[in-house]
Amino acid sequence: MIISRTPFRISFFGGGTDYPAWYREHGGAVLSTAINKYCYITCRYLPPFHDFKHLIRYYKREEAQTVDDIQHPSVRECLKYLEFEQGIDLVHHADLPARSGLGSSSTFTVGLLHALYALKHEMATKRQLAISAIKVEQDLIGENVGSQDQVAAAFGGLNKIEFGGPHEISVRPLIMSPERFDSLQQHMMLFFTGYSRIASEVAADQIAQIPNKKANLREMMQLVEEAEALLLSKEDRLAEFGKLLNDQWMVKRGMSSRISTPEIDQIYETGMKAGALGGKLLGAGSGGFMLMFVRPEQQKAVKTALGKLLHVPCRFDTLGSQIIYYSQHDQY
Repeated sequence: MIISRTPFRISFFGGGTDYPAWYREHGGAVLSTAINKYCYITCRYLPPFHDFKHLIRYYKREEAQTVDDIQHPSVRECLKYLEFEQGIDLVHHADLPARSGLGSSSTFTVGLLHALYALKHEMATKRQLAISAIKVEQDLIGENVGSQDQVAAAFGGLNKIEFGGPHEISVRPLIMSPERFDSLQQHMMLFFTGYSRIASEVAADQIAQIPNKKANLREMMQLVEEAEALLLSKEDRLAEFGKLLNDQWMVKRGMSSRISTPEIDQIYETGMKAGALGGKLLGAGSGGFMLMFVRPEQQKAVKTALGKLLHVPCRFDTLGSQIIYYSQHDQY
């Protein structure tokens, strides 16, 4: 029996520059952090006492005779990718809902691969997990997804992630004082808007718009550099970080008409009027979680103003995907 634990992520800056259609020609960069909300995958070889070979449980229950019969695309393609022949018993749990802008699909894929590697008695590196998850999602499933979510889930931590060039992906942790690190976390407020969407559908429109939105994407990359400089500055400039988030949101909204909605705009404006320094909708757009960047003394007012929304406290995760339980049993 194997249990993997893999973090969700918050993307601050650069989202959209992590699509291969952009970064393989122009390069890309994001600034993001993993958070202490997790996806758990429990996995073992299925004992041969059933009239089916594979048992898969997420929000649905699947009983399948062959890997090709499995409906869940990530489960099916991960088993094919790692060439599993024996029957699998798999259960998924998560702290937060899917389709909510926190990279949940990639977190699932990274966690599943980690568990399956361990089941084969292989200890995958963080880079191996990220690259494998990107391969599964982009090439095997054919999803319209970027490359940042898989990296954030695998590596954990607060990082600047760069895309393109000979290494394809490079991860640089942002090193700052414990006081600055803690203060950054204390400024974050996460609200669930209650609206879910299929990220791949929203992302498809963004990818189609890339040739017409080069100026927007270059501006997003520049904001990554500015935000990194603010966080690493010896001066306390976190208020400016919040204002940059507002700039990022305005640029992102211009990437596609499907990114925001009148309801999302109203939520954002309400938070800003109540005292937020900045913020953004997380993920591809059209729904999910809203990040607001708020001084601690203003957070009560913002929470009251957005009282109809669920506030989800969170902190940073620094470990990335982990195997938290490993027990060997005799195979049948």
